[in-house]
Amino acid sequence: MPTTVSIVEDNEQLRGTLVKLIEREEGYQCVSNYGDAETALAGLPKDRPNVVLMDINLPGINGVECVRRLKPLLPGTLAIMLTAYEDTENIFNALAAGAAGYLLKRAPRVEILDAIRDVCKGGSPMTPHIARLVVQSFQKAAPSAPVTENLSTREQEVLDCLSKGFLYKEIAEKLGISYETVHTYIRRIYEKLQVRTRTEAVAKFLKR
Repeated sequence: MPTTVSIVEDNEQLRGTLVKLIEREEGYQCVSNYGDAETALAGLPKDRPNVVLMDINLPGINGVECVRRLKPLLPGTLAIMLTAYEDTENIFNALAAGAAGYLLKRAPRVEILDAIRDVCKGGSPMTPHIARLVVQSFQKAAPSAPVTENLSTREQEVLDCLSKGFLYKEIAEKLGISYETVHTYIRRIYEKLQVRTRTEAVAKFLKR
């Protein structure tokens, strides 16, 4: 079964480019695309995609609110924000609304495809610059009790890379391990820290 993707983007040219990007990738299928949140909210519950690429600056209802309304309708669908906005307010509003990832539109097309694969495997993909903003925000938080002492040395190395905004494939290259091994370590890290997302794991790591 292919991974199904829907796109919500008001820029018709970019929307068309994204549709072609998904359709050309083996194992992926673009099941729908919408130019505004209102029609997306009406159509997506019928489309039931695995992943939605969601713009923030939409006419009418914005993308963050669209994700918030979609979550109870499609709890199994994962939303990745694909936007030009890189301020912390929009980032955290999107994550709080239920977005599983946050990419900038200027990200290379291969990074968008990697993000779709990543989020389907339980990851929380972010453009490295966005990940750094998230990290910087958490670094301002008050320190708390150590929470990473049960992690192995290798797990702490992987988590340290996550906190620096590395992509999974970059972690694999840096540590000399396979992409799948990185996913295994991250799954163990999530279990030990009792978290479900990269953002939560990094937050606990930085408060150690």
